[in-house]
Amino acid sequence: MTGTDPDRAWSESMPTAYDEYLVPVLFRPFAEDLAARAAALHPRTTLELAAGTGVLTSVLLATAPTSEVTATDLNEAMVAFGSRQAPGAVWRQADAQRLPFPDGAFDLVVCQFGVMFFPDRVAAFTEARRVLAPGGRFLFNTWGPLSTHAFTAAVQAGLERAFPIDPPQFLPTVPHGYADPAVVADDLAAAGFAMEEEEELTLDGRAASAADVATGFLTGTPVRAAVEERGDEPTARATVIEEMTARLGPGPVTAPMTAYVFRSTV
Repeated sequence: MTGTDPDRAWSESMPTAYDEYLVPVLFRPFAEDLAARAAALHPRTTLELAAGTGVLTSVLLATAPTSEVTATDLNEAMVAFGSRQAPGAVWRQADAQRLPFPDGAFDLVVCQFGVMFFPDRVAAFTEARRVLAPGGRFLFNTWGPLSTHAFTAAVQAGLERAFPIDPPQFLPTVPHGYADPAVVADDLAAAGFAMEEEEELTLDGRAASAADVATGFLTGTPVRAAVEERGDEPTARATVIEEMTARLGPGPVTAPMTAYVFRSTV
């Protein structure tokens, strides 16, 4: 995003819009999958990185009730919102590259669609390894290529129509910018992890309308700041909704989303 600090962009966006319009459609289906995988490992202590508004946190608390869950996020607005959504966890504002926890404090480190945002992924993975006890696991997922996610592909197409000269590149370069499993595996190995499992997973997202999903991206993610920089926000919003509706239908909308799930151990 040209001239935009990513953390400021997240701070200025609306966690409420993110949670209302995007979490049920994009994130809850994968949270249920990741939480089931986590519960199967029977962790006593779980650390969640980049917890956002707490969708995975809530499902972890329900699926693995005997595990003590500590949820963290770099963004204070997300921590404040998430702590209200999932009060059963201990919430901390924390940088994944400099975790404020002692060595070997957790049996499991889990992260849903957050590792793509880490500026230095090997450094963050090394920190995850440091806070894991011997035999602990690091479990996380990443989005696949933009073309394999019908919702974000439609949003990006709308943005490219709205801003043909300089379209926002947040979606292809950040959420979908870490979509090569071989690169992820190399980064894990560089941090000292041994890969246990890697899986491609496609799930359906369901939304009331394409317009709702557009609203979520345009008001609850860093796309908001990128559009604001370029101006004429009402026209851009109308263009994105029109493109998404043309591709996905007016609603209710069901569309496939592909991710990769990784499990590694120390």
